Amino acid sequence: MSRTRLSVGFAFCAALVLAGCSEPGTAPPDEVEALSTPSFKSASVGTDAGSFIVMAKGNSLPRNLAKAVEAAGGSITATIPEIGVALVTLTEPSLGAALAAVDGVRSVLPNLTVQGVDPGTHERSVKADAFGDPPASGDDDFFFDLQWGHTAVQAPDAWNAGARGAGVRVAMLDSGIDATHPDLSPNLNSGLSASFVPGEAWWLESGDVFNHGSHTAGTVAAADNGYGTIGIAPEAEIVAIKVLSEYTGSGSFFGIMQGIVYAAVIDADLINMSIGGFVQRRGYKPDVGANEVAELMVAMGRATSFAFQSGTTIIASAGNESVNGNKDKDLVHLPSGLPHVITVSATAPQGWGADPSTDLDVPASYTNYGQSVITMAGPGGDWSYAFAPGGFDLCTVAGITNSCYVFDYVFSTGGDGAWYWSTGTSMAAPHVTGVAALIIGQSGGSMNPAQVEAALRRSADDLGKPGNDPWYGRGRVNAYNAVN
Repeated sequence: MSRTRLSVGFAFCAALVLAGCSEPGTAPPDEVEALSTPSFKSASVGTDAGSFIVMAKGNSLPRNLAKAVEAAGGSITATIPEIGVALVTLTEPSLGAALAAVDGVRSVLPNLTVQGVDPGTHERSVKADAFGDPPASGDDDFFFDLQWGHTAVQAPDAWNAGARGAGVRVAMLDSGIDATHPDLSPNLNSGLSASFVPGEAWWLESGDVFNHGSHTAGTVAAADNGYGTIGIAPEAEIVAIKVLSEYTGSGSFFGIMQGIVYAAVIDADLINMSIGGFVQRRGYKPDVGANEVAELMVAMGRATSFAFQSGTTIIASAGNESVNGNKDKDLVHLPSGLPHVITVSATAPQGWGADPSTDLDVPASYTNYGQSVITMAGPGGDWSYAFAPGGFDLCTVAGITNSCYVFDYVFSTGGDGAWYWSTGTSMAAPHVTGVAALIIGQSGGSMNPAQVEAALRRSADDLGKPGNDPWYGRGRVNAYNAVN
């Protein structure tokens, strides 16, 4: 299948790896090596020739659509009947015009694909066999003291107040999950987990690699099991919904829509989408026009609106391109720029490994920003301390020795029973999702999205300029304030 590449910025994370093969209840791995500075690259949006999204004028597909598609020499690949959208394959792209003329059809547009996580960004790997704050919590989850983000959002204080996220279902729309990871499997609902990436199962198949979906899931709800790390909401339920390939890091916008609607149908309380990319409103001549970009946004907006109306709160990463959303009006970040989506920017410390008392809430050097686009902020980590004096000095935290800048990354679970350091707004969003899970759990396990967002806004720490700030939105989330 041919593919036309259209250059556009896309948000993904870089990762550094610490893999562990020890069993629960054993001592943590102690073999460590210095890791290289991550590289961030622009990714791309493209189109798969012959694959088209058909959107109905209303939320129901036309009854004669299948016959019309067959007459045009095509076939229906998949449908999302809840929002009146279908995916069709056509042998001749020009036949899309015939489908657009069918009664009840609003538009026919290319099925855009997006390159997300770069499988090569994890650089190197390392193999080895009452709550307080990191880095001296005394907790028996031996990597918990590497999780400075929990200190930033006051998660241990929320736990001490009884908030754990029990009874809350969180759908992780990402690149699958390590279903056997000892920190993830206790909270994973494998029966509801699903894949919308053709040819790939929802679980991690590729073995010992950095897995973006496992990392974000661990930040939300790694189990408090005396092993490894702890999630912000350690008793919440995780549902893995694969919308990005674990091998290529790419996926289609149609697949993302499928995942959003599916999460709502299975009564997920929350959707975390640490995914997204910039699309130009003016389009990409000659392949994709401005009208087709606008129609794509309408179709995806139907999915997020369906989830919102179904009672599912949606949280997404803002992206990592340092773009000011107030100024560059041609670029729209999807899915974070869609209706009813809470958009999260990233914060980070500068030298936490050397000085745990340092400010944890500095805007990350890469985060997208802008008063009109950012709802709130969460810990995402940063690599910029690598360029500061002492950044490559050795620091030791929780018995782990590494270059000091590495400890400013977010530490969480990964593929093949491993743990990873990683940075990005991808890492910030699940901190916010975890806090939202604590809020819903304390409200009895059910809460409408408007109430969840209001609680997040009300309880956030107002940082930067008072009120709505370009870097922090309404503030950096605070778990303790949110449940008290």
